[in-house]
Amino acid sequence: MNEAKGCCRHGGDLPFGGEVHCPVEATLGMIGGKYKTLILWKLISGPMRFSELHRTVPGATPKMLTQQLRELEKDGLVYREIFPVIPPRVEYSLTEFGRSIRPVLESMYAWGSAYLTSRGLTANCSMEPLP
Repeated sequence: MNEAKGCCRHGGDLPFGGEVHCPVEATLGMIGGKYKTLILWKLISGPMRFSELHRTVPGATPKMLTQQLRELEKDGLVYREIFPVIPPRVEYSLTEFGRSIRPVLESMYAWGSAYLTSRGLTANCSMEPLP
């Protein structure tokens, strides 16, 4: 058996499977899915309906967006609220735990911007600086 000391080693499919629990891998495991960082970034500004999210997440199919939202909900980052009206209305928002990811995302944005600038590149994504 491999006795790993310190960070980071995958012990299974999820970053938390196995004997070593690495905080960095746990974070990446939660937010590293396709479109997850963008979904979280958009929800920082406030609740959004599925159709609004779909419009602001370029390239995401409804199926993929639904899958990513379900995973974020399962991980406790996103809250799905169903309003008892006809037709049904659903809004997605960040949980308190989800709101705590903001400084992480802002740091990633700043680091990525600096990296692109150092390479003479300009950011061209739908993530814009937060107010």
